[in-house]
Amino acid sequence: MNLQSILTEKRNPNTLNIDQQSTLDIVRAINTEDKKVAFAIENILPTVALVVDKIVEGMHNGGRLIYIGAGTSGRLGILDASECPPTYSTSPDQVSAMIAGGEKAIQFALEGAEDDEELGRQDMLSRNPGPNDTIVGIAASGRTPYTIAAMKAAKEKGATVAAVVCTPKSLMEKEADFTMVAEVGPEVVTGSTRMKAGTAQKLILNMLTTSTMIRMGKVYSNLMVDVKPTNLKLKERAKHIVAEAANVTIEQAEEALKEYGSVKPAILSLVTGEKGEKVTNALASNNGYLREAINELVNENIAKDKTI
Repeated sequence: MNLQSILTEKRNPNTLNIDQQSTLDIVRAINTEDKKVAFAIENILPTVALVVDKIVEGMHNGGRLIYIGAGTSGRLGILDASECPPTYSTSPDQVSAMIAGGEKAIQFALEGAEDDEELGRQDMLSRNPGPNDTIVGIAASGRTPYTIAAMKAAKEKGATVAAVVCTPKSLMEKEADFTMVAEVGPEVVTGSTRMKAGTAQKLILNMLTTSTMIRMGKVYSNLMVDVKPTNLKLKERAKHIVAEAANVTIEQAEEALKEYGSVKPAILSLVTGEKGEKVTNALASNNGYLREAINELVNENIAKDKTI
């Protein structure tokens, strides 16, 4: 393995003397390097958008998004996937993640697991990937054997395979249908890819899931209207979302939530004045897209007024 050929393993010329600097200068150096991450991602936004469109297309046909990675990359996938059910009411398997070494590797470093190709293949096959699924391999170096083997297994089953890497012309890029290469450059501390590379990966994964959920109708304006109110904070958030979207008081929002049990029908009822099955049927006929359901009921009411 030639680490010097991997961009994220090269030495950063801007931090060669960082061990001799003051604490303030150290954190300034880290901050200066971190500022480069967003610009690196800006260069690959068209590819990110293409991957989002593939995920959305697949999900409309019952497909899933599955992240796979090792170490920091795997943990970032788990972090992003685990936030989708409470935020967007997705099922646990609609957006999920796999990490080399399994659950133990979430908390503890199991570095040897990333080299196990057969484990990667078997872990992926256990998810039964298919043509409507999108698999996203994550690795700063783009060369993790576990992740590559999983990507190959998914591709054999007809899944769309994408990669998030921080090194150009990597092995993962050769396997992927779409590769998002965030060239953030060498790390402040050589090879510590939990830093800029990890930040870039997190930003890209946030874009993938957030953009997908927006395109799937789980956001109205900029409000998360599919939030699952499973704790006090989320219950309060749900009330405020309904109140904001429908331009009503918190008390009115709370009453609508009690009646319908979730945010979307509560908003639809308050905005249109409709009740009961008419509300739920409008949402169902518009595949859960709130804006389209509102337009349908509003246009129906306008048409009725014209005939009177």
